[in-house]
Amino acid sequence: MGERINLIQAGTKPELAELESKILAERGRISPLYQVLLNAPEIAQGWEALLTAVRNKNSLSPAIREMIILRVAVLNRAQYEFDAHKPHAIKAGMSEEKIEALKELSIGSIFSDEEKEILILTDVMTKDIQVPDDIFAPIKNRYNDQEILELATTISAYNMVSRLLNALHIGH
Repeated sequence: MGERINLIQAGTKPELAELESKILAERGRISPLYQVLLNAPEIAQGWEALLTAVRNKNSLSPAIREMIILRVAVLNRAQYEFDAHKPHAIKAGMSEEKIEALKELSIGSIFSDEEKEILILTDVMTKDIQVPDDIFAPIKNRYNDQEILELATTISAYNMVSRLLNALHIGH
């Protein structure tokens, strides 16, 4: 089964031209995800603003950010999201070995202590929602408030992305 709602083809609705231009400037293309989002322009605009901030305007290293995104995609069985972000992870310096290790349910020894703490947080926020104090403590000890917010927002935002992709069969 394909997408569950119509894709809006770029350039077919003059009222969307400005928004499409913003998406193109930020993303380089209007992906199937954005073609779906254009069915609700206000949501597409807010989505673009939030995800641009998460991906391009925070203090997390690109490798950490992409590691989180790939892990969320794995946990939520969002292959489209994983495939879309794997090139970004490689560009950010993640090895193929680490990328493949993210597909395993257990967090392997290939990851540094910092990466393990982030992956544990990602797993708990994605699967269990509530984060126990013992999981949060190492994060609190390692990061400042801005970084903690950026970690939690990245995990949360990409859970939103993968869940929308899956619910609407985007990229299936």
